[in-house]
Amino acid sequence: MHQEPERLPLFPLNAVLFPQSRMNLKVFEVRYLDMIAQCMKNERNFGICLIEHGNEVGAPATPYTVGVEARIVDWDMNTPNLLGLTVRGVRRFRVLEQVTDESGLITGIVQWFDEAPDEAVSEAHQDLLPLLSIIIKDAGQQIIPQPYLLDNAAWVGYRYAEILPIPPLARQRLLELEDADLRLAIIHEYLVEHKLLAASEEE
Repeated sequence: MHQEPERLPLFPLNAVLFPQSRMNLKVFEVRYLDMIAQCMKNERNFGICLIEHGNEVGAPATPYTVGVEARIVDWDMNTPNLLGLTVRGVRRFRVLEQVTDESGLITGIVQWFDEAPDEAVSEAHQDLLPLLSIIIKDAGQQIIPQPYLLDNAAWVGYRYAEILPIPPLARQRLLELEDADLRLAIIHEYLVEHKLLAASEEE
């Protein structure tokens, strides 16, 4: 992490956003409606972090320090005082410091991760790709949007991390990993253990 820290409004949720993921949100609290309005007006993004302590509604929650920048790609307000949002995950960040204003809105001083250059899926994890291809075909672009980077270890790991039936904290731990191949190794082990993937002969 060598880039200069930046200020980013934070939206703590009981969910984990991953880079290149699509997420639908329902926003109704005034503090977040105001935050989204400012982001849309100024064409700015905000950050989504998993809640460590607290709740989505009410008193400000304490978020985990690693989250993902969210870009608004669609919205609707068909129901009064309820804003529907679709966001797309962009970059991972780490919260260095946070400030909560009178309304309960949290602003983080964040530093962006230096993402590794495009790393191919290693030979040991090539058997993850056919299953993911099937999942992508069944899910469609509304769930897993293009581009499909099946030759990119980070992209493959993030897609599995968001779709596997695992607790939010497990998703968070996968998000925090800086080693894309290690992330794939953990996912590979999970799939073998749950008989979703055949064990290799070496195993």
